[in-house]
Amino acid sequence: MKINYQLETDKIIEEATKKVEVPTLLLHSCCAPCSSYVILYLSNYFKITVYFYNPNIMPNKEYKRRLMEQKKLIKTVTTKYPIDFIEGDYEPKIFLTEVKGLEHEPEGRDRCFKCYKLRLEQTAKRAKEKKFDYFTTTLTVSPYKNADKINEIGKKLENEYNVKFLVSDFKKRNGYLESIKLSKKYNLYRQDYCGCAFSKINTSL
Repeated sequence: MKINYQLETDKIIEEATKKVEVPTLLLHSCCAPCSSYVILYLSNYFKITVYFYNPNIMPNKEYKRRLMEQKKLIKTVTTKYPIDFIEGDYEPKIFLTEVKGLEHEPEGRDRCFKCYKLRLEQTAKRAKEKKFDYFTTTLTVSPYKNADKINEIGKKLENEYNVKFLVSDFKKRNGYLESIKLSKKYNLYRQDYCGCAFSKINTSL
C-alpha cells in the first residue's frame, strides 16, 4: 500500500510538539531553493539547524555558489525560531568513489540512491553526535526525487544511529510550487541540474 508520507509527517509533528521544549531538527539541505519552503514550514515546529553536506555538487565553483545562496536565504527569511547552519566537508572524491561503476546509470536510479544514502548517513551521524531530536532532508520537495527511497533510507538510518528520522514528502501541499515562488521572492539562484557531473547531462531536477 502506498504510504502517505505527508500524513506521517503530520503525526510526527503533532507528537513532537506535545513536549515542553521545542524539538531540534538537523535538516540536510541540497540547495537554497529546495530548502526555502521546507525551512518556512518546519520552523513553525522545530528549532532547525541546516546542514549543507553535498559532496556530489560539481565543480567547486558551483558548490560555492550554492553554499552562498543557502547562507543568504537563512539570513533573509523570518522564522518563528532562529535557524542555525552547519557546513559539512566538501568531499567530491568520496562521492565519486561511492558511485563508481554507476556513472552511466540514468537519473533517478541506483547512482542517485547511493547519493541519497551518502548524504543522509552523514546527516544521521551528525545528528547523533550533536544530540538532535530529529534529522531529515529537503530532497523530497523535488518531484524528480524518489521520496519512497529517501524515506526507506532514512528509516534504516534511524534504527542504525538511534536518532529519529522525520519522514516526508515535501512536494505535497504544493511544496515544490511554493519553493519556486519563494525562490523568486528571495531572488535565489536556481541551478539547472541536480549537482553531479553526470546529472548535468539530464537537466531534470
